[in-house]
Amino acid sequence: MAVERTGVVGSRGKSLTLVGPGIKVGDKAPNFKALANDLSEVTLDTDKGKVRLYLSVASLDTGVCDTETKRFNQEVANFPGDVVVYTVSCDLPFAQKRWCGVSNVSNLKTVSDHRDVSFGAAYGTLIKETRWLCRAVFLVDKDGVVQYVEYVPEVGHEPNYDAALKAVKALAA
Repeated sequence: MAVERTGVVGSRGKSLTLVGPGIKVGDKAPNFKALANDLSEVTLDTDKGKVRLYLSVASLDTGVCDTETKRFNQEVANFPGDVVVYTVSCDLPFAQKRWCGVSNVSNLKTVSDHRDVSFGAAYGTLIKETRWLCRAVFLVDKDGVVQYVEYVPEVGHEPNYDAALKAVKALAA
C-alpha cells in the first residue's frame, strides 16, 4: 500500500492528500517511468551523469504552471550543458508538445506522468483527490542524489525560484 501524507500541500485552504514518500535532501533519487513528447520512455537514468532539475506541476494549461515552466525555460539558457530541466505533469504528451510549440519553450523537456503516475508516486507529488501532481522542485546531482527539494505548500503558488536557481548554480559550478 502506498504511503499517503496530509498537511504538506493544500489548495485554497483545503489540505490535499499526497501519495508517495516525502523526498528529502540526501535521499537517493527514486526511479520513475514517464513519457517524452515523442512517446519514448523517460526514467531517472535518462540523462544519467548530468545534473537534473525536475519540476512537478499540475498542468501546463494552468496559469501558475505556465508561468513557472516559462520562467525555468528562460533560466535554463544560463545553465551549463551538464544541467537538464524536466517539467513533469499529467498532461498528455501531445498536449505538452502543443503547449511547448505555442509557448516557444524549447530549452527544457516536458514529460507526461499520465500513463502510470510513476513520477508522482515515487516523488510523493501525486494528489490523491485529483490525480494531478502538486507543485514541487527536485534537484538531483550527477550521482543520483537529491540535493534540493521544495514542496510548494499552496498548489496555486509559484516555487522559490531564487532558492532553486541558487542550488542549481552551486551544484553545476
